[in-house]
Amino acid sequence: DPMSNKTSSKKIFNIVLLKRVLQVASPFKHKIYLSLFLSVVLAVMAPIRPWLIQYTIHSGIINHQKSFLLQGTGMFLVEITIIQILLLLVDTMLRFIFTVTTASVGQLVVKTLRIKTFSKILSLNLSQFDKTPIGTLTTRTVNDIESVNDIFSDGLIPIIADCLAIVSVISYMCYIDWKLALICLSPFPVMIFATYLFKELVNKSFIQVRNSIAKLNGFVQEHLSGMAIIQAFSAEEREKEKFQKINKEHKDANIKAIFAYSVFFPLVELFSAFSIGLLVWWASTEANNNLDSNIIIVGKVTSFILCLNLHFRPLRIIADKFNVLQMGMIASERVFTVLDNNDFMLNPSNQHTEILKADQSFKGKIEFKSVDFSYGNSLVINNLSFTLEAGKTLAIVGQTGSGKSTLVSLINRLYQHQEGHILIDDIEIEKIDLHNLRQQIAVVLQDVFLFSGTIMENITLRDPLIEKDKVIDAAKRIGLHEYIIKLPGGYEFEVKERGSSLSSGQRQMISFVRAILFNPSILILDEATSSVDTETEQLLQSALEKLVVGRTTLIIAHRLSTIKKADEILYLKDGKSVELGTHIELMAKKQAYYHLFVKQFGETI
Repeated sequence: DPMSNKTSSKKIFNIVLLKRVLQVASPFKHKIYLSLFLSVVLAVMAPIRPWLIQYTIHSGIINHQKSFLLQGTGMFLVEITIIQILLLLVDTMLRFIFTVTTASVGQLVVKTLRIKTFSKILSLNLSQFDKTPIGTLTTRTVNDIESVNDIFSDGLIPIIADCLAIVSVISYMCYIDWKLALICLSPFPVMIFATYLFKELVNKSFIQVRNSIAKLNGFVQEHLSGMAIIQAFSAEEREKEKFQKINKEHKDANIKAIFAYSVFFPLVELFSAFSIGLLVWWASTEANNNLDSNIIIVGKVTSFILCLNLHFRPLRIIADKFNVLQMGMIASERVFTVLDNNDFMLNPSNQHTEILKADQSFKGKIEFKSVDFSYGNSLVINNLSFTLEAGKTLAIVGQTGSGKSTLVSLINRLYQHQEGHILIDDIEIEKIDLHNLRQQIAVVLQDVFLFSGTIMENITLRDPLIEKDKVIDAAKRIGLHEYIIKLPGGYEFEVKERGSSLSSGQRQMISFVRAILFNPSILILDEATSSVDTETEQLLQSALEKLVVGRTTLIIAHRLSTIKKADEILYLKDGKSVELGTHIELMAKKQAYYHLFVKQFGETI
């Protein structure tokens, strides 16, 4: 499953994937070039300080070298010390620039990828959200993209810098004394093998950690959203036990990684000490064989000890960086899976678009011709045909699962039908500009979703071009303004997440004002006034009557009054049109609609 939240242990690192990551970073290539240039400079500078130490011992102590600048004075050691301090300062400054530059590249890539990923998620078909857990997409947009940052800040470029430093130090050691270099570096092949084993072990642990994080994200997201159900059915203990199990998996995976680190790092120190031991052994052997070279040996040994530290320091963390790089590549592959998802609604090209401009309103005629739609194997809408003239109201009735909600979702292309034709004003909806299509259709759902923010922001959907006066005018037109201003802060009242600070009637009120504000040609209503108190219900019914005037309206009808007032009634069963006509016509037939009506309302007239 390409949208799966589980990371496999397969090798993700490949050149094609790396090229794609670098392509995202191409607008910031000047920073990458600067990082690579600094890597080379720092690598070249790495052996200079050990060489200066050796030179100081040879020239300053053995040969009593005089001052460079002040001839005849004994300022040699002072000048060497000043040079060492300056080199240290330059090295520190360059490393600072290197770290900031690589980190900034990573963050710029994260910013770019996050915008692209969220934009893609916004364009995906709703069917993707039906089968993909919200926690999965949250992990893609937040955790995985953050891991891509590590490719630059802690992965690829730092690994190149460390490898260059190691090569530079080894080259210097071989230049000074290749036999001694071979003796000191004899543990190096074993160290490389140990590094490889460590990398593999930690990589497996990291994959387990990432999978457990994905599970934790999904679990917490789902249970926070459904907290009311958990508490209402007293399921806290059961859910806590499930959480503890997932949390234990996360802990165990982390402990495996910690164990690998606790073995590997002391092992590096052991190899480093062993190399220094070999160096001391060589020095003592040389000193015994050639007493005249003792002082020379001191300088060489001191220089090599510094070199070994410079050699083992990057080696100690390079395996860790390889794992960071590997996990960054795995994360990037998961992010690119989202970006490559082609399950989105295609907008017609300009030459095929019948209606381009937003100010071109529909008349509102809707026609279904032999439409089929399925979420999977079974048809939800089956060979459905009907025509609704502009400005008329169609009530859609039927039992649960008959396809009522799916039908209205096909009209604004939230889902794409597989067979047949859907037309608005005799134009196939696939040929209408998608933005214009949806702008002309307002949807008022039974379960109103509100975002965190003010009532004003929820009505305008944060469109800065919509003035407050227009919102107030829209509310007044359907008689809801007075009710809204009674709330604390009125239109600036802060709505909590999902609108939890408002009653269902108040949430419905906001959706009504939003619908009239955008002045749609077609109105889709999932009638939802039966679950509120009598006073609010009357208020909303009055608003609803004003809302539908002059508009083509489709209503998933639950109320007797709505059904009777509709110009036509469509009775659906298993996605098929069983009956279509006015209330009086269908009641007179005494068939499917008649029996449903009598069963539901207990009336025959």
